[in-house]
Amino acid sequence: MENIAKQLRRGISRQLSTGSIKRTLSRQFTRQSSMDPRRNNQRFSFGRQSSLDPIRRSPRQDSDIDLTVPENLDATMQLLFMACRGDVKGVEDLLNEGIDVNSIDLDGRTALHITACEGHVEVAKLLLSRKANIDARDRWGSTAAADAKYYGNTEVYNILKARGAKAPKSTRKTPMAVANPREVPEYELNPLELQIRKSDGISKGTYQVAKWNGTKVSVKILDKDSYSDPDSINAFKHELTLLEKVRHPNVLQFVGAVTQNIPMMIVSEYHSKGDLGNYIQKKGRLSPSKALRFALDIARGMNYLHECKPDPIIHCDLKPKNIFLDIGGQLKVAGFGLIRLSKIQPGKAKLAQPGADRSNLYMAPEVYKDDLFDRSVDAYSFSLILYEMFEGIQAFHPKSPEEAAKMMCLDGKRPPFKIKARSYPPDLKELIEECWDQEAAARPTFSEIIVRLDKVVATCTKQGWLKDTFKLPWI
Repeated sequence: MENIAKQLRRGISRQLSTGSIKRTLSRQFTRQSSMDPRRNNQRFSFGRQSSLDPIRRSPRQDSDIDLTVPENLDATMQLLFMACRGDVKGVEDLLNEGIDVNSIDLDGRTALHITACEGHVEVAKLLLSRKANIDARDRWGSTAAADAKYYGNTEVYNILKARGAKAPKSTRKTPMAVANPREVPEYELNPLELQIRKSDGISKGTYQVAKWNGTKVSVKILDKDSYSDPDSINAFKHELTLLEKVRHPNVLQFVGAVTQNIPMMIVSEYHSKGDLGNYIQKKGRLSPSKALRFALDIARGMNYLHECKPDPIIHCDLKPKNIFLDIGGQLKVAGFGLIRLSKIQPGKAKLAQPGADRSNLYMAPEVYKDDLFDRSVDAYSFSLILYEMFEGIQAFHPKSPEEAAKMMCLDGKRPPFKIKARSYPPDLKELIEECWDQEAAARPTFSEIIVRLDKVVATCTKQGWLKDTFKLPWI
C-alpha cells in the first residue's frame, strides 16, 4: 500500500511538472479567478475524469488509498484534491482561507465537478452552500450533474437537480470530433480561453469580437443549423485547411479554431480599423499615394495566395469587405476560404455549388456565369477595388450591385472614369482596364501587377507627382 501511495505521489508530481510548467508551483493561498484557466496551469488527473473527456483513463484501483496533499499543489489543485478525497473539513478550511469555490484547472473542472464524479454528498452540500456554480461546464461541456449521472452517484445528482441543475442531455459531438485525442489538430483552441462579446466593426452576423489570452481576436462562429449540413461542414473544413498554411504580412493571420466543441469557431487576428469597404465609405476618394500603397498591399497578399505551395489559392471572393486595415495602416486580405471551389484540372476550377451570388459586384463574368475559371478572376476583382479607391464610389453608382454586376458580366460594360484624368497616376488606367478585361487570358497576373505598380510609384515619385507618397501610415 505504501509503494502505491509513493507511485501516485510521483505521478502527481510529474503531471504538475510537464509541458511549460518548469518552475515550482506556489503554495501561497491566493484567490483564483473562476473565469481564467490560465491562472490554474495544472490538469486534475488523479480522480475520475469528466464524463465527456475523450481520454478514457482507468479509474483508481483502490478507493481507500489515503494520500496526503503533495507539497507542490497550488491553491486550486488542493481544493480539487480535497474534494476528490471527500475531505469536508479540508475543503471548508480552504474556502475559509479565501480560495474561490469556482476555481478551475486547465480542463475547466471545478471542485463541484470532482465531487460529483466521486459521489461525496457532504462535500457537494458544502460547495453549494458556498455558492458553487451549479451549471459550470468543463472544457468538454460537461456539468457536475452530467458527471454525477454518468458515474451513477444518484444522491449527488438529486441534490444538484433539486437546486436547479438542468438535467444533462445527450451531448452532440461535433462533425470534426476525433476518436483519439492525439488526432486533435495543433491549431485547436480551448473555448474557455475565449471571451466573446457582440460584434463591433467587423462584418456583423459573420464575425464577432472576442478576447483570447487578453488579446482581441475576430471569431467566426459556425451557425447552429450548419452542423447537420455536410456542405457547410466541408466548407468549414476547407477554410481551415487554407487558413492553416498561409503566413504573409498582407494576409489575415489565422490564430486557431475550435473543432472539438460546440459551437465550432475560426479565430483570426482582429483589426479595430475595420474593413476597406467601410474605410472608403467614410473617406470617399482616396489620395493617389494612399490608393497606390493599398493597391500594393492587396496585390502582394494576392500574389502570395496565388503562389502558395503546394496548392495555389484562388480567392474568388475578393472585395473591400474582405480586406482589413490594421492599426499601422497596412491592408490584410481575408475571406479566401469563404467560397468552396471544385478543382477541375490544374489551375482551373468551378464553384462547388453552382449559383453565384448575383449581388457580388466584384465577381468576374466567368464566375457569374458558372463557367470554368482560373486565378485571373481575382485580377478582375482587384480592378474594381482599385477603381473604387480612386473614384470614391462603386462601379455604376448609384445603380444596385445586382444591376451593376449584370451590366458588367452579361452585357460586357465597364464603369466610366469620372474624375479628371490628371487625378490618375500615369499608366494606372491602362492597368485597371487590362485587369477587368472580359477575356481572362488578357488579364495580368499579380506578380505582373506588382511590377507595374512599383513602376507607377517610381515614376510618380521621380516626377514629384505624389508629394505625400508613402508617408509613414501614422503621420
